[in-house]
Amino acid sequence: MKTFVAWLVLVVIVTGCQSTTESAAPPPARPPAAATATATATATVVSQEAVDERTDRLVIDSPAAGGERSVWVVKPAAWKPGSTGWRALYLLHGCCAGGAFDWLRTGEVARLTARLDAVVIVPEGGPMGWYADWRDGPGWETFHMTEVPRLVEPRYGVGTRRAVAGFSMGGLGAFVYAARHPGMFEAAASFSGVLDTRADVSGYRSFMAGNGVDTEDLWGDPSEWPEHNPADLAGRLKGVRLYASSGDGEPGPLDHGDGPVDGTEAAIMRQNRNFARAAEKAGVKVTTDFYGNGTHTWPYWIRSFERALPLLLPRDGLR
Repeated sequence: MKTFVAWLVLVVIVTGCQSTTESAAPPPARPPAAATATATATATVVSQEAVDERTDRLVIDSPAAGGERSVWVVKPAAWKPGSTGWRALYLLHGCCAGGAFDWLRTGEVARLTARLDAVVIVPEGGPMGWYADWRDGPGWETFHMTEVPRLVEPRYGVGTRRAVAGFSMGGLGAFVYAARHPGMFEAAASFSGVLDTRADVSGYRSFMAGNGVDTEDLWGDPSEWPEHNPADLAGRLKGVRLYASSGDGEPGPLDHGDGPVDGTEAAIMRQNRNFARAAEKAGVKVTTDFYGNGTHTWPYWIRSFERALPLLLPRDGLR
């Protein structure tokens, strides 16, 4: 019975994935060459359209991701064609429904970053992509970490400084990418992120199977999961400014009235605490915002995004 309950809670956890101390880090280098350099060389921008005055939508024909994929780019208010030296802020989305444009739907990201010296890059990651190169494709990690930077950054005058953030599944992606690509990001943030998949391996395998995903294709055998699990990669994040936030699942100030406990967020909080303990053990500094009452919903992620901005894009970047 305990096993079934644990599995049921885990299904709730991941199904909901749709929707302070800092340490200095050296300026990141250019994206490292990947083993899929041949595929990267053939990736091309198929089209570019203006969504509004500051937002563009690019379509990239990606050999790694297996077809045409969208990337949204939000330019700072001071951006002009030909300008250079901008920082990049990559934003990664959650799983199951919605997608990259979820970040931009309310307009808050554009408002909060208007005066910063950062180009915001929001790539498509698939409803169940989990920010990894799958055994038989698609190769989301190669798309995000190699193809997108090489095609998008020069187009918008991005320099060598980058940060990455994500919510839910995207929180996993932000920390995994920062750990697996040392020197690329100087800061990473997770908002209600999936930060310890190995807390219930059988539960995640069952959930993935219910969504048509074989975890062997995604993360390999369970013995290989640590290579894509933030709690196991904590020691490789030393020198990166880190921010992790989560609520406890109880309805909070940004919810509409009382309601049942959000089992998704309650379990996410436990995963975040696991990550924080692993980071402390590894001597890695993390700014944590475990804010108590709050559910697995957009109002809390946007609030956390605003709170994390000084860490992601310090004010030395104001223009």
